Amino acid sequence: MSIFPRSIGKKIAATAGATGAAGAATALLGASRFRLAVTTIPMLDKGTFRGRRNEFRILHISDLHMLPHQQLKQLWVSELAELEPDLVVNTGDNLGDPKAVPAVVQTLSPLLTTPGLFCFGTNDYWAPAAPNPLRYLTGKKQKHSDQSMPWKNLRAVFKEHGWEDCTHQRHDFAVDGFRLAVAGVDDPHGDLDDYSLIAGEPNKDADLSIGLTHSPEPRVLDAFAKDGYQLILAGHTHGGQLCLPGGKPIVTNSGIDREHASGVSEWKDSILNVSPGLGTSKFAPVRTFCPPTAQLLRIVEKGGGGADDLPEPTVDEIEVGDGFIEREIVVKGL
Repeated sequence: MSIFPRSIGKKIAATAGATGAAGAATALLGASRFRLAVTTIPMLDKGTFRGRRNEFRILHISDLHMLPHQQLKQLWVSELAELEPDLVVNTGDNLGDPKAVPAVVQTLSPLLTTPGLFCFGTNDYWAPAAPNPLRYLTGKKQKHSDQSMPWKNLRAVFKEHGWEDCTHQRHDFAVDGFRLAVAGVDDPHGDLDDYSLIAGEPNKDADLSIGLTHSPEPRVLDAFAKDGYQLILAGHTHGGQLCLPGGKPIVTNSGIDREHASGVSEWKDSILNVSPGLGTSKFAPVRTFCPPTAQLLRIVEKGGGGADDLPEPTVDEIEVGDGFIEREIVVKGL
């Protein structure tokens, strides 16, 4: 199986042509140069798969900030289902407009047949407000508006299709015999988190334990790591959104440092992945040196051959930390 859908290029080209000058302007600002990052993470003890599989594939998406008219993004994300992940993880901020629920549901519908986990961000609860550039660049929190978003409708659809709501909940379940222990918190960026509601070690019988949070606030990451969660997944930072060449964030819009603000890294004894996200606020549709990104995490056993059997990279291959191999595929929307 191809690591990325071969059909997507033609479909995106057709859609991009229909978007016209507005779409071209967005592309120039870096907000529609969508990217898939494929990262192999050798983190499981030898024998964890018990000979049943060679890897466990997690598709991590976050921060869609969807607007109803964003056809290019909707098509690109929907095509990710062709990756055939074992698990989809959505770490929030799906909505960019109160009328965007149908667009989000339609976009994610091909993925909703796959086992999934989700938590929400504050932009799922309240509509965005125009940002104050000075507050953003000085690392101060941006205030959301008082307009409520229809997040309950979105949650109902996710749950109806079998995705697990990890907001202050713990879940133990298996995907084709691979045992997962999962817990999550509400968005700590809005001070909505209460880790005490899920505190404690994950199920020791699990093959992989995962902690979910929208914003990668250190207090939450520390709590997950202390309790022994192997993998922590977060979003919110947009990878910095406004970055220097090489994808170096200027600010993180959270309490996390710039070194850990995007991609796979180590956080104490845990592996942390912070999604660069797939969207932006409608009031700031700009990305510099930080393309919107979906991530395919290939979880493999330590000392296994998982990193060696990847297809040849389409664009680039880089080492990420100790033993992590990332290969990226860039699809230019326009």
